[in-house]
Amino acid sequence: MIDQSEILTLLPEFKGCQKILSAIGDEARQHIIIRMLASNHSGEVRCGGMRVGEIAALSSLSRPAISHHLQILKDAGLLKMRREGTRNYYYFDADMIALQNLIGMLGHIQKIMARLPDRSGKNE
Repeated sequence: MIDQSEILTLLPEFKGCQKILSAIGDEARQHIIIRMLASNHSGEVRCGGMRVGEIAALSSLSRPAISHHLQILKDAGLLKMRREGTRNYYYFDADMIALQNLIGMLGHIQKIMARLPDRSGKNE
């Protein structure tokens, strides 16, 4: 049996993950994340981050659109930005607290779901 109070603890977990869920739910932002991850594993190491123009060159999005999406990813806690003079470099946050919170919430949901009764009708 599942304790209702345990289920109710999911509410603040969901609230705490709203920004990251929204950020990674958008196809354009998924594309940006994939491109940035791929660039870090290509022949040219970009451990210092990527600029908007570099990301735009790897996608079909305009620089203003890339900037908008990067800001959302930054606000969600997935990216950080470092400024060098007039240049902004975007990079993945090594701590990834937002991602750890999301993984924790999904793990919590999985534990609850594992204790639910089988309703598929296969065991009848």
